Amino acid sequence: MSEYIEHDKNGISVGLVEKKFFTFAEPPDELILEGGARLGPVTIAYETYGTLNADKSNVVLILHALSGDSHVAGYYSKDDRKPGWWDIMVGPGKGIDTNKYFVVCPNILGSCLGSTGPSSINPETNKPYALDFPMVTIGDMVTAQKALMDYLGIRKLLSIIGGSIGGMQVLEWCVRYPEMVVSAIPLATTTKHSALAIAFNEVARQAIMADPNWNNGDYYFGRKPNLGLAVARMIGHITYLSDESMRLKFGRHLQDKSDFSFNFDADFQVENYLRYQGTKFVERFDANSFLYISKGADYFDLESQHGSGSAVKAFSKARAKFLVVSFTSDWLYPTYQSKAMIQATKKNGLDVSFCEIEAEWGHDAFLLPNERLTLLVRGFLERVFEETRTEQHAF
Repeated sequence: MSEYIEHDKNGISVGLVEKKFFTFAEPPDELILEGGARLGPVTIAYETYGTLNADKSNVVLILHALSGDSHVAGYYSKDDRKPGWWDIMVGPGKGIDTNKYFVVCPNILGSCLGSTGPSSINPETNKPYALDFPMVTIGDMVTAQKALMDYLGIRKLLSIIGGSIGGMQVLEWCVRYPEMVVSAIPLATTTKHSALAIAFNEVARQAIMADPNWNNGDYYFGRKPNLGLAVARMIGHITYLSDESMRLKFGRHLQDKSDFSFNFDADFQVENYLRYQGTKFVERFDANSFLYISKGADYFDLESQHGSGSAVKAFSKARAKFLVVSFTSDWLYPTYQSKAMIQATKKNGLDVSFCEIEAEWGHDAFLLPNERLTLLVRGFLERVFEETRTEQHAF
């Protein structure tokens, strides 16, 4: 952390930050994955913000979605004008107040943004893994995060927060390592993908694999499957928005023209927007990582994997206090899925709060400025922190 301070309309930024790396599972002690494969060595990229207190009771673990990374807040340099992906929420005086909490955000296993994934070098061949990389699950991602916590000497997590696939990791943490998790905030997430969510992921994967440059995943020394990955991103981006948000933002407005082109140019603003999103995405993300992470998310099923098909039984392993948040316009992970979580946690006598936030921006609403969400997160964390301190003083 430096003295560089950036002010914005949401408050003070955490300033300059640094991406760090933790490597473990060196052979012959490889990480044993849920699919039975062994992987090692494994590197996890992560960033930290704030100060760890003396008894290490102020740790907040933030977990990102499919294409996210460890850079949740702050800037990498004074010339960096783009802050971390949740800078509106994480920082001094913000919803997740780094004056109070020690925030850790790791990049997930299987990604291409610092952690070990299919684009990483396979030590056995000295070439990128490509499709030799083993399939990883949400559970494997959490196991790697647990290794990072052990390395940092953190035995208790005041809270774990994440949206979308990050929310799946939150739920997995709660039932896999219940003794470590004091509280949890799963946002816009689910205990398992619906057939609709799996279907969109599969179409996106097929777009990548249909690109002639994909070359069965072995494209790292030649042309990359940029067209397929761009289309995959376009498909995914549609699921992150809502009918209302697209109507308000785009309608049927034309892009820099007064009439139709009568060809296949991007006549409409929404067409141009999706093409832009696809083009921008291929500059920073790996196609194989998209395949692996989306498939890992499709495999996630908290009920089957931890409760023999029962959500109630799965959550019987949890001990955390929960704040579950959904958004009215999120049709990818609709509110009924969050309510199913609430029902299962309450049947286990857990301390659970729930809020469905009115928002027109679809699934992506949890990433956008929302005063109600900020107040909810801030209030919940403050309550849990004070309760934890009271409990400690009682002994």
